[in-house]
Amino acid sequence: MTNTSNTAEILTIVMSNETFAVPASMVLEILDPGPTTPVPTATAFINKLINFRGRVVPLADLRLRCGLPIGEPSGDARVVVLEIRFEGEPTLVAILADKVYEVGTLEGVIADKVPRIGTRWHPEFIKAIGRHKDKFVMILDIDRIFASSDSVT
Repeated sequence: MTNTSNTAEILTIVMSNETFAVPASMVLEILDPGPTTPVPTATAFINKLINFRGRVVPLADLRLRCGLPIGEPSGDARVVVLEIRFEGEPTLVAILADKVYEVGTLEGVIADKVPRIGTRWHPEFIKAIGRHKDKFVMILDIDRIFASSDSVT
């Protein structure tokens, strides 16, 4: 995440009718949904695999992880392939998004604690809040979401 003068380069995505952001520096590619392979013994939110350029990549449904309601996928659904640091190593993961908007700049980024009141999602997975097109947007703490995958389903 580029953070100069309280701005950040982000990719805005929608999950369960709420707009979130991921740092643009993590995004490798945005794909149409395709074939998946279920992994029966995996954590609930990462229970499928996809093939990305000949590599096996775990597919996560962050709606489950963040406590958001799950709806039927629409024609706007996308898979976002990210490179994260997991246990100190660069690792590919993919996340489901109900919709992907754009790469842009988030203004007025505040990295204070996110209020627990009035939210449907787990605030511990939010890294910062900023403004994008006159709306508040939550920047997901992708590293934390995946680092503590055993503690929350």
